[in-house]
Amino acid sequence: MKIIFEKPELFHNFDEQAELIEKLLDIGTALSETQDLSVLLNLILTKSREITWSDAGSVYLIDHTDNTSKLLFKVAQNASLPNLSFQEFSIPLTPRSLAGYVALKSVSLNIPDAYNLPANEPYQLDRSFDENISYRTCSVLVVPMQNRKGEVIGVLQLINRKVKPGVEITAENAVEMTQPYSIWEERILRSLASQAAISIERNHLQESIEHLFEGFVRASVQVIEARDPCTFGHSERVAKLAVRLSEEVNTITSGSLASFSFSNRQLQELRYAALLHDFGKVGVPEAILTKPKKLYPLQLEIIRHRFALAQRTLELETTQKKYEHLLKHSAQKMTKETECKFCQTLPELETKLSESLAKLSHYWTVLLEANEPRVLAETPINQLREIAQMTYQDLDGEMKPLLTPEEIEQLLVERGNLTAEEREKIESHVTHTYGFLRQIPWTNDLKEVPTIAYRHHEKIDGSGYPLGLKSSEIPIQAQIITIADIYDALTAGDRPYKTGLPTVTALKILQQEAAKNKINADCLELFKQRRVYEVLGHTIDVVMELA
Repeated sequence: MKIIFEKPELFHNFDEQAELIEKLLDIGTALSETQDLSVLLNLILTKSREITWSDAGSVYLIDHTDNTSKLLFKVAQNASLPNLSFQEFSIPLTPRSLAGYVALKSVSLNIPDAYNLPANEPYQLDRSFDENISYRTCSVLVVPMQNRKGEVIGVLQLINRKVKPGVEITAENAVEMTQPYSIWEERILRSLASQAAISIERNHLQESIEHLFEGFVRASVQVIEARDPCTFGHSERVAKLAVRLSEEVNTITSGSLASFSFSNRQLQELRYAALLHDFGKVGVPEAILTKPKKLYPLQLEIIRHRFALAQRTLELETTQKKYEHLLKHSAQKMTKETECKFCQTLPELETKLSESLAKLSHYWTVLLEANEPRVLAETPINQLREIAQMTYQDLDGEMKPLLTPEEIEQLLVERGNLTAEEREKIESHVTHTYGFLRQIPWTNDLKEVPTIAYRHHEKIDGSGYPLGLKSSEIPIQAQIITIADIYDALTAGDRPYKTGLPTVTALKILQQEAAKNKINADCLELFKQRRVYEVLGHTIDVVMELA
């Protein structure tokens, strides 16, 4: 049996419809995957022009950021003038322009010839655009982009529907080589405009989330710096160094770092982790956090009063002995022998007092020297143990140690200014940071922020804290932050317990850490070779570098 199809053109139309549906599905997929607003708007316009054979077009977004609503001319395309330069600008949101009319009325405009507009309508075509680029606008289709609430958020405008896709439009052939937009094109464009509006709104929502996170991170950094003003700017500097080093890692094509590549979202994730790496310090007692030397300022003041009281006690005791000696011998008849002995006793008391006061003064000097947060020599350690044996008489007449066991423990710290207990509290800030950050509902592309921040004090040989992880267990982002953190801690000049080191000295210390397998040697080498520190305005003197 032979089947004869009377209308084969129906199948031709079916093929075109299937192709159109396929294009629309592809457009929908592309719109849902695009994050950047500029790329998104160009994609919307490009696809709209392709489907309708439009030579040119533009996209406007409504802006309400100030008291005067306006249309932002965001994107423009012209196939016949591909090298035409474009700069974003704004126009008043009024019905006098085609786009303004569509935005305010929420209607479409399908105009066969833009140079022959109805006289009774408020809108007009600004022909200066055509005159400036030697162009001729004929058919125009303008549709509103409405969100799910029916609110107009922008306008999509297509210009010059061509009779054939590949035709180049000029001012001379525009009338002949263009055609009006059909109802079919208008329906398709309205559908595209709806998809576009949803995508734009999603993009705005994403931007709002970004601004929210950015504001939260900034506020968190301010909280950290308010707790510890001495490290003001530290988090920002670490973030700058870490991001710059990561960008340099992206350029590596060989070696151990070649396998790592960071997208823009991963760089943002790294930046947030770097900015928040010390947030847990809000859980560390402020006295420990801002402790400038081995003894707390109040402790040193109390000890100073003890030394002053001990001095006064020595002076009083000597005066008392002199007085008692005078009373004892004033009633006796003085002989030449007793008179001589009497004369000798008083100077002996004075000499003994001077020696005791000198010793006390020396011990005070030793104490002040030992209180500095640097490596303690053997001699001060021995002398501190001598001071620990000294006592004084307090106001109640009780004998008390000149230095308490706790104070001696603090002064005997051989390196730095923190006791083991205090250092443990400082190191707990990493755990506090992790506990805080993991409670935040990070977006999927920022979900590693808590883990990266948690690992920034780990060492690749397993000697770090709090978990003692080794290289394979530490994210490369955390290893990068470690280098940035140490470098800034060494070079920062705002710490009360130390002065900032020159860049070349800091790099030598970092090199020693890398040689001990504490930090990533390849990352450090890249840090040095690409002069990552210059992002902070730091430089190395050429003479020193050659040396």
